[in-house]
Amino acid sequence: MTLTVTKRQGVVVWLYSLRQVKQLRRYGLVYYTSKRMKYVYLYVDIDQAEMAVEKLKKLHYVKRVSLSQRPNIDMDFGARVGKPEEMITQKTDSEELD
Repeated sequence: MTLTVTKRQGVVVWLYSLRQVKQLRRYGLVYYTSKRMKYVYLYVDIDQAEMAVEKLKKLHYVKRVSLSQRPNIDMDFGARVGKPEEMITQKTDSEELD
């Protein structure tokens, strides 16, 4: 038996009312609910993220839906530790020119 890790995408769903939070469980894993700001953070499989967002946008109790940008961000900070910010910005500018 092997453990397989599925890639996940975070989705922020802004609601008019929090009554329907239980209904959002069918779209993904409800990770966090903010009562004060009326949003729900849920995780869906990365290959089903676009389809889930389209379905969520059609619901009458949903204000807005946005995807998390974390999968698009380079999370390798090992090369940047201990270097001044000027060197990092110069390096990223030169990488963009290539």
